[in-house]
Amino acid sequence: MGDIGQFLPMILIFVVAYFFMIRPQMKRQKDEKKFSAELKRGDRVITKSGLHGKIVDLNNENSSCVLETMAGKLKFDRSAISMEMSKKLATPVEKK
Repeated sequence: MGDIGQFLPMILIFVVAYFFMIRPQMKRQKDEKKFSAELKRGDRVITKSGLHGKIVDLNNENSSCVLETMAGKLKFDRSAISMEMSKKLATPVEKK
């Protein structure tokens, strides 16, 4: 029991790190991948750099998409689209 008692704090640190750091990051990556796969024409999105646009075309071969903006059409990689900001754009803002 003495040998296990010495390693118990280290084991607890790894368990806590897994549940509070590693697992949530894995879930977020899974959600980002799902969001990217579910994009369709006509969706209004915001890129991670803050560019607003509407999806005009999707290319599954190189996972890119064409966004229509006020400046014209621009081609982006799907990973450049922000899931959090795009979902905020899709949900109506509640007035207080």
